[in-house]
Amino acid sequence: MDTIFQAITDWLKEMLVSGIMDSLSGMFDAVNQQVADVASQVGTSPAGFSPGVFSMIRNVSESVIIPIAGLILTFIACYELIQLIIDHNNLANFETWIFFKWIFKTFVAVMLITNTFNITMAVFDVAQHVINSAGGIIGGSTAVDASALAGMQDTLEAMEIGPLIGVYMEVLILGIGMKIMSLIVFIIVYGRMIEIYLMTSLAPIPFSTFGNREQSQIGQNYLRSLFALGFQGFLIMICVGIYAVLIQSVSFSTDIVASLWGIMGYTVLLCFTLFKTGTLAKSVFNAH
Repeated sequence: MDTIFQAITDWLKEMLVSGIMDSLSGMFDAVNQQVADVASQVGTSPAGFSPGVFSMIRNVSESVIIPIAGLILTFIACYELIQLIIDHNNLANFETWIFFKWIFKTFVAVMLITNTFNITMAVFDVAQHVINSAGGIIGGSTAVDASALAGMQDTLEAMEIGPLIGVYMEVLILGIGMKIMSLIVFIIVYGRMIEIYLMTSLAPIPFSTFGNREQSQIGQNYLRSLFALGFQGFLIMICVGIYAVLIQSVSFSTDIVASLWGIMGYTVLLCFTLFKTGTLAKSVFNAH
């Protein structure tokens, strides 16, 4: 009878250890893959991220938004001319240079609108250069070492069935949490790129306001927002670099659950800091 109970105990123990190790392996693989993809995704330009979407956004902007920007520019140019005439006492104090000034400002505004995509892509080219340079400096693996999993298996095999059941339940909860964290990382990285596409689609409208000193605040804030979006990728790289250092500092001791919760805590911290990168980048560039 004792032999039967021992066989059942060994079978349950083997099943629990196998289930725990399978859950741990899948849990770490999902998060490791998402975090590893962050560096490559934020280091990709809008044109290279999805050429099809970029081409669609550019066509829509040039065929739909630029005519609207042209109407706004026409209104601003007429308003500027009227203001110049009024400021010079209805041309009683006539000075030829004011018309050359108006023509030059209008010419510059037209050139900005017609080269909107070149300018916006130049902003992101600068940001991508900084991000790629940072990627070469920030090192460290964000993956949990496979040898750590092997050590965990040895520890699990030395445990009794009761504690193993508790570890199994906690690992299931951690697995759900880690999948949610990996989904959040995916949403933040891809959401940033979608926001870039949305911003660039309307670029001609704020660029059309540079012809007037008062209205140019719209265009200036738009440019600051573009730089904030671009350099948000740099802040994301910094967050991933910090995460890589922290995750490698986790030591898998006999208290496996505490080690797993430590990894979970660092992953939650990574998601929180990734959420804050957008707000921080906008505050740095004074964009709103």
